[in-house]
Amino acid sequence: MITAHRITTPAELEQAFAIRKKVFVEGQNVPPELEHDAFDREGATHYLAHTTDGTPCGAARWRLTAGGVKLERFAVLEQYRNQQAGAALLRAVLHDVQAAHPAATVYLNAQLPAVRFYERHGFEKVGEMFEEAGIQHYKMTWQRPA
Repeated sequence: MITAHRITTPAELEQAFAIRKKVFVEGQNVPPELEHDAFDREGATHYLAHTTDGTPCGAARWRLTAGGVKLERFAVLEQYRNQQAGAALLRAVLHDVQAAHPAATVYLNAQLPAVRFYERHGFEKVGEMFEEAGIQHYKMTWQRPA
């Protein structure tokens, strides 16, 4: 079973950055200067997913913005996709966001192939499709459970 937790050490943060580099920079040709930003070191809360044997396989982060809480940089290594790594990350992130900011709008920019995944987890598309880093996205907001 894949689990996810909030990152608490510099070593874990470097593991998350390595996953993001492999997924976004190497896999999707996102320029490195767009993949990393000032929030990586200050202002964002980061998460790491692990397999049962402890292998890091996914990463994510969230941060406060003027529009609410933005979920970002969800990345799962290709060989671990469709094994619930993304779901584990999303559950961990939403659990902490709900506890820290229970009334905030929670949103993200979902890459087109991930829209259905986020819809299954309570997100709804907002507005028109747009391009970011050469990749099509939809803004999506989380519809909190009643």
